[in-house]
Amino acid sequence: MTEGAGPDENDASADRTHRRSGGPIHVPVRLERADELLGPAVESADDPDTTRVMIDATLGLGGHAEHFLRKYPGLHLIGLDRDPDALDKAGARLAPFSDRTTLVHTTYEGIAAALDEAGLPATYSVHAILFDLGVSSMQLDESDRGFAYSVDAPLDMRMNPTQGITAADVLNTYSHGDIARVLSTYGEERFAGKIASAILRRREHTPFTTSGPLVELLYAAIPAATRRTGGHPAKRTFQALRIEVNGELDSLKAAVPAGLDALAVGGRVVFMSYQSLEDRVVKQELAPRIKSRSPEGLPVELPGMGPEFRLLTRGAERASDEEIEVNPRSAPVRLRAAERIARRAE
Repeated sequence: MTEGAGPDENDASADRTHRRSGGPIHVPVRLERADELLGPAVESADDPDTTRVMIDATLGLGGHAEHFLRKYPGLHLIGLDRDPDALDKAGARLAPFSDRTTLVHTTYEGIAAALDEAGLPATYSVHAILFDLGVSSMQLDESDRGFAYSVDAPLDMRMNPTQGITAADVLNTYSHGDIARVLSTYGEERFAGKIASAILRRREHTPFTTSGPLVELLYAAIPAATRRTGGHPAKRTFQALRIEVNGELDSLKAAVPAGLDALAVGGRVVFMSYQSLEDRVVKQELAPRIKSRSPEGLPVELPGMGPEFRLLTRGAERASDEEIEVNPRSAPVRLRAAERIARRAE
């Protein structure tokens, strides 16, 4: 997360879980609001024989998915996740609804392929889509992934631990300029150049393997005044490394238009972003779809030239104080939602 306000993704697990009977219970972020926005699109009371289709583009542990499947018996859910461990855990959780679920191992940009696997066309076939972006609670809680800077763990940070480069690879092989670019672009880190220099000096004699030495380096590189006011000094660097390792923003830039194209008229989408970079991508992709393409000054809308979507939220909604008290992980979330009101003109 790029803001000082709100809890860090790496804060204690109490920020992401509630405990009941001694075990961690993960609370889906902004669940009630997501249901309020998506529910009208998946409610089949008006036509109980018609199956509604929902995509959970970031399945995680399946908390949101379980809620929608339980509440809407006419719903078929397609769950996507790049993490095979998450798919296994979510599959076990959603086993009671196995006849109404299709789980696909893919990044969220693989929406079209996932729909094909479910026997559906890539356009106008889905009634609801949920994007709960960022790193999942499960990944934060698994210390061997290296997502959390509160624990000395291997610098991996891959959401799919079976492929791609690791955070250690980035730190040990990227040039000074590339490291500074990653930290500045994806972490909005003011001291990117200074941190990159410190990283290169250290790796000359000791390569990076775990997160502990990196956190120590960041404490030393970032001025004390900034440390006192800017949140944990490691949060921006860890965010930047995670985004780089997983190609998150490039994936999101492909996923948003694919998701919007998949929605049927009356279909709705909810995006929950945890930092400004994600929210910016969502906002930029929605903008041209909510505008009329008729020339300015005409007294009427030209056929097929009206907006495809209407916004269901005013700007990026933030959680209420009461909601944050119940689930602190909702504090940084920016929520945007939209509804398809017309097909794209051919």
